[in-house]
Amino acid sequence: MASKIILNAKLRNPGICGATETLLVHRKLSSKKINLIINDLLKNNCEIYADDTIRKISPKKIYKATPKDWSTEYLSLKISIKKVKNVEDAVEHINKYGTSHTEAIISNNKKNTKYFFENVKSSILIHNSSTQFADGAELGFGGEVGISTNKLPPRGPVGLNQLVSYKYQVIGNGQIRS
Repeated sequence: MASKIILNAKLRNPGICGATETLLVHRKLSSKKINLIINDLLKNNCEIYADDTIRKISPKKIYKATPKDWSTEYLSLKISIKKVKNVEDAVEHINKYGTSHTEAIISNNKKNTKYFFENVKSSILIHNSSTQFADGAELGFGGEVGISTNKLPPRGPVGLNQLVSYKYQVIGNGQIRS
């Protein structure tokens, strides 16, 4: 399921804001599984920038990630990959380097998923599904005319509706966008 979701999230349409740009993998994920994902990305002409732990386990040509890579929106066939210790480490990385737009977790651990949803500071959070679902039409708003990751954008008279912000939570079980 994870491999299918990751490939769709990166490759379906790499030039949109919902495309996956950084992949964080748990330190206990086997080298074999990580290499399956890496090989599939490379077969689809995706350039990979990774930390040293990922580069050591993969026999393929992978570029060394720089600090800039963790915050880069490539909007192309490029992705950065990093190993993390746990969900707390992942959330810290996301909140430091992410865009606050869309983040996803692929996990069967309910405690980790709950922690992720409660602590990641992004507008759209997705569980076990592709980040390619992150657009206005998919969320039922019709054609998307803009994107905001601000928490309080009101102008003019302000009432309760203008003082609240939304955090969309999408729960899936392996869905990808065709």
